[in-house]
Amino acid sequence: MDFLARCGYTYPKKNKGIAVNKLKKLLLYCVFVSSAGTGLSLWAAEIQQVKENQTTSPVPSVSTSQTRSTSESQAISQTKAVTKSQLPEMGADEAKPAQASFNKEAICTRCHNESETSPVFAIYQTKHGVKGDPRTPTCQSCHGESERHTRDHVKGVSRASPDVVFKKGTYAISDASARAEKCLACHKGTARTNWDGSQHQKNQIICNNCHTIHAANDKVRDRKTQTEVCFTCHKVQRADTHKISTHPIDAGKIVCSDCHNPHGSVGPKLLSQDTVNETCFTCHAEKRGPFLWEHQSVMENCTNCHTPHGSNLTPLLKSRPPFLCQGCHNGPHVSATPIGPQAGGYQNGWSNTTAAGGIQYPSPVGGGARGCMNCHAMIHGSNNPSGAFLHR
Repeated sequence: MDFLARCGYTYPKKNKGIAVNKLKKLLLYCVFVSSAGTGLSLWAAEIQQVKENQTTSPVPSVSTSQTRSTSESQAISQTKAVTKSQLPEMGADEAKPAQASFNKEAICTRCHNESETSPVFAIYQTKHGVKGDPRTPTCQSCHGESERHTRDHVKGVSRASPDVVFKKGTYAISDASARAEKCLACHKGTARTNWDGSQHQKNQIICNNCHTIHAANDKVRDRKTQTEVCFTCHKVQRADTHKISTHPIDAGKIVCSDCHNPHGSVGPKLLSQDTVNETCFTCHAEKRGPFLWEHQSVMENCTNCHTPHGSNLTPLLKSRPPFLCQGCHNGPHVSATPIGPQAGGYQNGWSNTTAAGGIQYPSPVGGGARGCMNCHAMIHGSNNPSGAFLHR
């Protein structure tokens, strides 16, 4: 099928060949006329432009490259003039923040250079070393002006200590509040709003106990190495992560800061959310509900049954069923009264005393009730109209 047929044209039954030839000739003629018209228009416009140039600028002809360079230089000079008039007046330190910062730090770096045992110049590989930003701190921003340290030096007499010392060494370390104050002068608000009164602050665990400023890579800010820093103090939690059932902490899929805010929190245990459950639901959203039939202990606190850092009982359970369940469900194991005073003993065969005080040994329901979740499968809650006992 040719082009005209694809465009929907229907050929007449008679003289089909003649009609096709006429239409093709008509199309070619239209294309030729339109092309000729376009060419004539462009030619006329070019002639008109040449005439206007000769009339307005009767000067000796200049090469194309010279004309272009002249116009570009004029445009650049005009742009600079406009930009300069729009910018506010700035002082020397603000106009050249990098040079001013280096000049101030030269007081320190003339002694504290690459010969130091600990890396000092590595700070210039971090955000604290971006000297093009006027907000970047200098040595004096953190360690104080330390005038006695830099000037009052007598031969044979030890140099006075800096105003603020962050690390144990030649000089005594400064007070925890003084060190934290220097950091919070810039790093305030947002995630550090609840720093005052937090567990770390009360135990004098200050910023530089976890963060390494004079290093290209701060371990506690790197997900691959963050747990190494936290486990320096939290050794019990480190042991838990090597148990059979754990969160994938060693695999690097979860790190401490995913659940905890070390700079302070309104929730318990420095959790990033207000409650334990809200923190867990960040990942385990399917357990959030709402459910038609709720399991009360689940809605109160996930740690009633689970231990978050690791357990030898899958999945992260604090105790093995049925003992875990018997912590709450200690009544006769009958549907009418699921909670009572001695279900943890009699209903599972660990006691020969019934709730009514009768003696019966062994318990007739001891074998069937030891795998609670064999029947109560929907342990976190159920939306089934018949799931009042979390059976379905």
